[in-house]
Amino acid sequence: MAIVDNLEAMLARGQDSALLRYSLGAEYLKLNQPDKAAVQLRQAVAKDPKYSAAWKLLGKALAQAGQQAEAISAYEDGIKVAEEKGDIQAAKEMTVFLKRLQK
Repeated sequence: MAIVDNLEAMLARGQDSALLRYSLGAEYLKLNQPDKAAVQLRQAVAKDPKYSAAWKLLGKALAQAGQQAEAISAYEDGIKVAEEKGDIQAAKEMTVFLKRLQK
């Protein structure tokens, strides 16, 4: 929990950024709190809509939280972003996760 506390403290001090929100989301996922993770990851992609890693993690968090339709949407948006950026690996990974959800 110490990492989450440190990241939350940084946020409270006004050091808000896409990377901070991504990091916080990743830590909440590790703690098996996908709902909290999704909140942070939505903020990450709102701050930086071209952050393909954040889109990928957002899809994962939403899927774990049981929000399948939202997860599919996040993966679809993330794939577009990743392809536009030339982030081929992230696009491939999200495509695999998307296909699993659509089964």
